[in-house]
Amino acid sequence: MHPLLSKTAIALAVSALAQGVAQAALFAVDPGPYSPATGGFAAWYQDTHGRTLDLCLSKAVSSRVAGAPGAPAYMCILNPAPGVFDDTKDIAFPDNFPDETFWFTGDGSIVDAARGIDLTYVSAVEAAFAAEDVHDGDQVSFGRIRIRVDVPTAGVYTITHPYGVDIFDVPAGGRRAINMTRDIGIGSPKTYDGALKSDIGPFLRSLNGPYTEMNPLTGVADQFVGDPNLEEAFTGSPFNTNYIRIEGPNGLDLRTTVMAISGKLSTVARPTPIVAERSTYSRKAGASAPVAQQDVFVMAPPQPATVTLDSNSPVLNLTEADTTGHWYTQSPTNPTLPSTLRVTADNHLAIPTSTPTTVSPKLTDLVVISRAEYKLNGGQLTIVASTSDETSPPVLTATSGSGATIGDLLGDGAEKILSTGITPIPPARVTVTSSNGGSDTEPVVIVE
Repeated sequence: MHPLLSKTAIALAVSALAQGVAQAALFAVDPGPYSPATGGFAAWYQDTHGRTLDLCLSKAVSSRVAGAPGAPAYMCILNPAPGVFDDTKDIAFPDNFPDETFWFTGDGSIVDAARGIDLTYVSAVEAAFAAEDVHDGDQVSFGRIRIRVDVPTAGVYTITHPYGVDIFDVPAGGRRAINMTRDIGIGSPKTYDGALKSDIGPFLRSLNGPYTEMNPLTGVADQFVGDPNLEEAFTGSPFNTNYIRIEGPNGLDLRTTVMAISGKLSTVARPTPIVAERSTYSRKAGASAPVAQQDVFVMAPPQPATVTLDSNSPVLNLTEADTTGHWYTQSPTNPTLPSTLRVTADNHLAIPTSTPTTVSPKLTDLVVISRAEYKLNGGQLTIVASTSDETSPPVLTATSGSGATIGDLLGDGAEKILSTGITPIPPARVTVTSSNGGSDTEPVVIVE
């Protein structure tokens, strides 16, 4: 049983100095309506690499690993629970349904008895019930990262994993001296978009997959991104950290490059995911005409997908970096403002049912705050910021964290300044927004 964070306080044996970086690389979730066939849960989640995974309820078994008597080697995580779910019977909601099911799991371990290390790592997108009993109207989902480690001594330990880096200051060694569970996405019942903001995504997958196995109940061949009965080499980390690593005192440095992964590929046809990350321009005076540059960043499935800047003439192909799904291109076109770009991603070579998707991000200047300073002696706030548009500098306006207007920055060039009295309390953060759409937010530094 995986107790829900909302119900059970997770006792941390350490204090986390830094949590893993949330990538938020799940793209979409089934909007409903939700069927009893999936227990009232969302039928699928899609990641930014274009893979869509169903709630894994198939009773297909592994053809690579033999099951034990009474314990089939299911390709989905289907844990029997006495009085709740009998896996020898048909799955039926709510009378015979698992109290926890999964769209995705990726589990790994590092054990070194000689050095006193026993590490367990869990990553998952999970379906469960808020009160833990199978009951309609109680369904929730969340993304989970769990790290539990027996360590021999006190000290600072760094855990690098596919979805980030976590650092722990351990006051004393012992069993589960590191004990961290981070569940993100639990919302009101039957609201499943919270998991889109969790650490999980894109989905990890075995380098040996996908695997095809027959579901004995339906007679349909199901496909899976991994086999949870096997620890295998994998890929899919948004940071290219396709491993689990622990570093710590006395030169400790251990890693594993294999994990056990589960996830059933969906047959639902979905558009190619694409997320506009940044579309900015800069320009300055040239010998005979302004020298301009447009920078376009998007997140989309990695190759063999393609991404094109269709609004440019000629059309430009974006370049993808490190198989992480981050794409970029640069254009020398001097824009006429206001300007809206057109960027298209097409992933049909990897997923034949995937259709192209076009987004239309607004092209803006790039605003950078170089100074945001408040003098306690005199109550003077000074803000210095610049725009990337040096030929036609736009108006730059400063606001507080609450959105209250502080004033326009002054100056004829690209760099402008605002100095004004504010009492008795300065804003914690300021935002400078350009009339051409760019903005930057920075904390205010307090000086004597």
